[in-house]
Amino acid sequence: MARLSLVPQKREFFALYNRAAANVVAIAHALIELLEAFPGGADAKVRDIKELEHEGDRLTHDVIYLLNRTFVTPFDRDDMYRLAAALDDVVDHVDEAADNLDMFKVQSIPERAKEQARVIQRAAGKLDQAVQLLEGFKDSRRYLVELRRLEDEGDRLAREAVAELFRSGEDALSIIRWKDIYERLEEAIDACETAADVLEAIVVKNR
Repeated sequence: MARLSLVPQKREFFALYNRAAANVVAIAHALIELLEAFPGGADAKVRDIKELEHEGDRLTHDVIYLLNRTFVTPFDRDDMYRLAAALDDVVDHVDEAADNLDMFKVQSIPERAKEQARVIQRAAGKLDQAVQLLEGFKDSRRYLVELRRLEDEGDRLAREAVAELFRSGEDALSIIRWKDIYERLEEAIDACETAADVLEAIVVKNR
């Protein structure tokens, strides 16, 4: 039976969040590599993304395990769960997009998908910078503002990508498949914004 600690495990929690945010950056970079080199080395790059997704799951589990055995937490317990989940969601959506490329036997990557991946990579970088400021509840507004701007850009790219699909004359199956991939990429960007919302709430409550 796990013993509860009455001492806040501040450094451990912040270290785990920093590792989870770094993992978001890593999977975003792996996605860029997959799409830019596709189809070269696709199988290996999809496996790399899957391993990073597993690492995200492990880190989320570690946060939850530590929460369950810590009586006094460094900030609101619900916010701690929400932040861990939001970081994991980014990783999950990138993994789903990569899985779909493999499952749908995609032959080439449209430029719109590459543009979405670049937005994810930039958003992941801003998210990582904001998470690094969490310890001490330092001001991360400049990164959170940029994250929201990137989410708007991601929404625009997704709308344009789907519109182009329906104008392309592609067969219905290709349209359905690429619409799904575009949506998974958009959800990854949306999850970055969700994490930004959680971070902002944490900082406001604790400053």
